[in-house]
Amino acid sequence: MKALILVGGFGTRLRPLTLSVPKPLVDFANKPMIMHQIEALKAVGVTEVVLAINYQPEVMLNFLKDFEAKLGITITCSQETEPLGTAGPLALARDKLVDELGEPFFVLNSDVISEYPLKAMIEFHKSHGGEASIMVTKVDEPSKYGVVVTEESTGKVEKFVEKPKIFVGNKINAGIYLLNPSVLDKIELRPTSIEKEVFPKIAAENKLYAMVLPGFWMDIGQPRDYITGLRLYLDSLRKNSSPKLASGSHIVGNVLVDESAKIGEGCLIGPDVAVGPGCVIEAGVRLSRCTIMRGVRVKKHACISSSIIGWHSTVGQWARVENMTVLGEDVHVCDEIYSNGGVVLPHKEIKSSILKPEIVM
Repeated sequence: MKALILVGGFGTRLRPLTLSVPKPLVDFANKPMIMHQIEALKAVGVTEVVLAINYQPEVMLNFLKDFEAKLGITITCSQETEPLGTAGPLALARDKLVDELGEPFFVLNSDVISEYPLKAMIEFHKSHGGEASIMVTKVDEPSKYGVVVTEESTGKVEKFVEKPKIFVGNKINAGIYLLNPSVLDKIELRPTSIEKEVFPKIAAENKLYAMVLPGFWMDIGQPRDYITGLRLYLDSLRKNSSPKLASGSHIVGNVLVDESAKIGEGCLIGPDVAVGPGCVIEAGVRLSRCTIMRGVRVKKHACISSSIIGWHSTVGQWARVENMTVLGEDVHVCDEIYSNGGVVLPHKEIKSSILKPEIVM
């Protein structure tokens, strides 16, 4: 089987992290976002993953070469010269996606994190005999999204309603699809939307079916959702009794700590924290609801909550970093500094406190 991951553009909502690497390579729960998807695809027998990309393909490919060998999966790029939306990339990558057996292929949005029940999706797709399957997820506030209206018993998609004013349902497109090659005949090579142009056509022919995604779902393309996504992901590890979760008297709730990280005396870590490889967390540090990326040093008695600390940064002694602060790569926060929602570009030194959310150039 084959799969296409829609990598797309510049990842502006996750700046300053995406100023250092393309968005799919930003770490989430101690591995690049896209690796969660590639591993899940590999586990259900996908042998080739095509990345639809219009930005820095060589950075992506160089990085993923190591993983190709490790996972035993082929990773190639299909590069757009202009942004082609969410359907155009499928037309562009057509020759890479169709195999001689005419098997269906997966399409995933690269920002989506979930438990990826892809095996169940393959079975669902075979059972209904339609042309395309989409995953949907139930949300509390459907009015913010495009809602997928389905026939309850079969999952057959009846229509799509964009940001409904009155309640028509609570299922939204989760950005995970399984498509027969014949779907490619419906897509022209031009900027086009799979959600707004292609799927409604297939639904009109009664050949589109939706499967409700079990477990959690999050689009982690911006900092607040990234932090929420980490909580949901760690919750799911706990439910599945994952041995990856850290334990000990200094751990509260669900925490991931890379085995190469060093944790000092008297720290309190958690809930909902990921500490990356090579990090040094000195004595008396308090961490909650945050991600500490590879090579970061957090000095004595610093306190970090609801924030993302980019690669190789330093947080000084007694510093307090909170309220969706995002530090880019190699940022140095001096001792006793307070950051309230600062968004700091890479390679900066912060010598005075950031008292209200702002971007520090």
